[in-house]
Amino acid sequence: MLAGLVSYLDSIKARDPAPRTRWEILLYPGVWALGLHRLAHWLFRGELYFLARLINHVARFFTAIDIHPGAVIGRNFFIDHGFVVIGETAVIGDDVTIYQQVTLGGTNPTNGEPGKRHPTISDGAIIGSGAQVLGPIVVGPRARIGANAVVTRDVPEGATMVGIPARSTLVAVERTSGNFLPYGTPCSETLDPATQKLEILQCEVEQLRKRLAELLEERAAGEVSERERDRA
Repeated sequence: MLAGLVSYLDSIKARDPAPRTRWEILLYPGVWALGLHRLAHWLFRGELYFLARLINHVARFFTAIDIHPGAVIGRNFFIDHGFVVIGETAVIGDDVTIYQQVTLGGTNPTNGEPGKRHPTISDGAIIGSGAQVLGPIVVGPRARIGANAVVTRDVPEGATMVGIPARSTLVAVERTSGNFLPYGTPCSETLDPATQKLEILQCEVEQLRKRLAELLEERAAGEVSERERDRA
């Protein structure tokens, strides 16, 4: 158990440069929220729903993080800061990072899958601050959800999603998924989908202009050849 705790704390330290020691990480509200959730989830699976909810409310009071006891959470889950809401049927994989004010919210049970109303977050995903991931959707492995994005559709593996509604940037997966990306948001204007679309349109216009110039030159050369043949 001690080795597992040390490994967990080291996984957080690898993602957060602020703490100097493991002892500091033990003070993080996200660590306490996850620890209490493990207990609440164990009680929930044992159908001790009242006790599970009681622990859930105690954890929310002290950490400002609300994780429903029914949520399934994998290894090395890290909540950086607080004010996070995770719904009952949410499923979170290993090595997932969530920043403050994120909601893994659900849909109306009559509209979603039977019994499944909340998202599934795959291994290694990062969800930036203020993001809303809603409904029984799947966020693929190593995907990045940018700050304040609203996600209501499945996210492909390794994609970087930004905007409202969230849409994938046009950057190749290998450019964004190699290293840890804080807040899930690329700090570069070149990764903005609107900017990229304008750049693509500009390139297409330049290509059309070049092709038009070539056609005009070919037409002019053809007219000169015809006049020379007429003179001959």
